[in-house]
Amino acid sequence: MRQDKKKNNNSLARLISRLAVVAGIIASVAFPVFAQDGTGPMPDNAEARNYGGGWDCDLGFRMDGAECLALNIPDNAYATGRTYGSGWACRRGYEEVGDASCEAIPMPENAYLRSSGYDWQCERGYRQDRETCVPIVLPEHGYLTEDTSGSGWVCDRGFTPSASACVPISVPENGYLTNADYGAEWACERGFFEIDGRCDPVALPANAFLDQESYGPGWRCERGFEAVDNACVAIDLPANAHLDRSGNRWRCDRSFQLSDGACVLGR
Repeated sequence: MRQDKKKNNNSLARLISRLAVVAGIIASVAFPVFAQDGTGPMPDNAEARNYGGGWDCDLGFRMDGAECLALNIPDNAYATGRTYGSGWACRRGYEEVGDASCEAIPMPENAYLRSSGYDWQCERGYRQDRETCVPIVLPEHGYLTEDTSGSGWVCDRGFTPSASACVPISVPENGYLTNADYGAEWACERGFFEIDGRCDPVALPANAFLDQESYGPGWRCERGFEAVDNACVAIDLPANAHLDRSGNRWRCDRSFQLSDGACVLGR
């Protein structure tokens, strides 16, 4: 009887010992995690969270185990409050160098910092040439633009760029300037048609009207007439037919089909 009791006591002791070991392992793993998550005792340079319990490190500090250690923030930088990366960023007008410092963005003369704070551009009247700003040479009859690329200037109305100058646009008689940035610089007035750089009068036949399309003879026939050579002749409309949408052609009525120039009832 005593031996059984002693045996039971030994078994209970071994069980308690094993449970103690398991509890120790759990504690050694769990407690550092709690501290790393900001759920343990609040250290210096930390503040309580507004919700959910626990704490967070103050701005400029970062969690390291159960502590909040100061970040090594270089000059001309500020703490971002992010838990990843370096935890700091350079101020406007400075750029990060070697992940360790913030140096002023180099700017040439006659330049200013862009609104983004990461780059520069030349002042009005200057254009970028590699890492410098050079004066824009403005030709006669030209004016400055806000475009930072290219020459930095365009010609006045009635002039076109040629090399580094603005030369007059040659507009023929009965033509006018289009003011287009690209394409034709001039066009013919209504009633005139471009032929070999000239604006010739449109020869308008009877029963026709002027058409401003950029192709064709410059005119169209009235409704009920069709163009034949340079004339508008009346359309001979067969029975059971009607003019189509253009008014210059015809088609057979519904249920009729074309056969030898006539509209016959379909089978």
